[in-house]
Amino acid sequence: MRVLDVTRLLPGPLCTMYLADYGAEIIKIEDPMLGDYAREMEPMLAGAGALYQLLNRGKRSITLNLQQEEGKEVFRRLAREADILVEGFRPGVMHRLGLDYEAIRHINPRLIYCSVTGYGQSGPYAEKAGHDLNYIGFTGLLHEAIYAGGHPRAFLPPVQIADIGAGTLHAVSGILLAVIKRERTGEGAYLDVSMTDGVLPFMIPALSYYLAAQETDKATFNPLTGALACYNAYETSDGKWMALGALEAKFWCRFCEVAELNNYMPDYWSLDKQTQIKEEVAAYFKKRSAAEIMDTFAQEDVCLTPVLSIEEALQDMHLQARGMFAHWDAYPTVTQVKNPLLNEAMLASQTFPPARGADTEAILREVGYDANAIQGLKQREVI
Repeated sequence: MRVLDVTRLLPGPLCTMYLADYGAEIIKIEDPMLGDYAREMEPMLAGAGALYQLLNRGKRSITLNLQQEEGKEVFRRLAREADILVEGFRPGVMHRLGLDYEAIRHINPRLIYCSVTGYGQSGPYAEKAGHDLNYIGFTGLLHEAIYAGGHPRAFLPPVQIADIGAGTLHAVSGILLAVIKRERTGEGAYLDVSMTDGVLPFMIPALSYYLAAQETDKATFNPLTGALACYNAYETSDGKWMALGALEAKFWCRFCEVAELNNYMPDYWSLDKQTQIKEEVAAYFKKRSAAEIMDTFAQEDVCLTPVLSIEEALQDMHLQARGMFAHWDAYPTVTQVKNPLLNEAMLASQTFPPARGADTEAILREVGYDANAIQGLKQREVI
C-alpha cells in the first residue's frame, strides 16, 4: 500500500513509520524550504535531529510547495494512486489548500484520509494551538499526576502520552480498521483523530473511582497514584530506586515476610495507616543498595523491580532478548526501537531515514513527469 505522509514532528511520523514497518510504501511530503521540523531540532544524531532519525525509517521523501498550483497538481497525482493519506495540520489548512478529504475523495474514493490534531476537527478548541501537556491537562490526567499521593506538586510526565498513546496509536488502529472495512465495501474513509479525545481511555481506571464515589457518596481514591505503601517507588542506599507493585495481598505478604516487616494485614490498604507503613518500607530500602535488594528478591514473585535509567534499559537483558533495539551497520550510533508487533528482521531491513527531498525526482517520474517537466518544477521552486 502507498501512504502519503504530510506530517511533522512526532505523532504523524511515528504513525507512518509503523505503517512502513508493516510493509507500506511511505512517501513523506515536505516543504522545499523547511520540511519536517524534527529534522533540524537539537540534539543532532548522524547528521539530522535525533528525534527525526528515530521516527522516519523506511520512508522516501519528496519536497513539494503546496502553496503553488503546480505543487497541488503533483499532490493530486500522488493522491490518485495512494491508499492512505496522513496529515497533521490544524483544522482548515488542507481545506484552504483545496486538498482536504472532500476534494481528494472525488479523484480517489478508496482513499483512507487520516487527520491527526490536538483537539479534533470540531468543537470550541478545534483551532487552538497545543502540545502534549495541554491535551493531558484537558482530560484530568495531568491533575491526577499533580495531586498523586495527596501532596500537590508540579509534575510533567517525561513521555508524550497524548502524542504517542492518544495520537499515533489511535491513528494506526483507525487506519487498519478502515483498511479492513474498505476490503468489504470498496470505499475509503475519513478519520478525525483528536489527541485530547485519545487521552480519555487512559483515564478509565481513575474515572471508575470518581464515578463510584459520585454514585455512593462515599470518598474513594485511586490506589495507583502513590497513595499506598504497597504500590510505590523507594530510594535505596546507593541513590537508585525500586518499584514496588505489590497490590495483591499474596505479593504484599511475601514482600513483608522476606523483608521482615509488619504486613498490617488485613488493613494494608487503610489510608490512615499509610504514613506509618511507607516510613517502615522506605527505611528498609534506604538501608540497602539496589544490588542487595535485587539479590534478596531474585527468586521472589512480589512485583519488585529496579527503576532503570535509559542507559540501563538499553542494556537490560530482557529487552535485549526481546530484540527491542537495532542498529544500521553504517550508522551504529542510531539505535532504533523495534515496532513491538514485528520481528527483528523486519526492523533491520528498513532503510535509513531519508534526506529531505532525496526521492523527489524518482517519485515524480513514477507519476508521469518527464525530465523537462521536473526541471521546470525546479526552476519555478515547486519542488
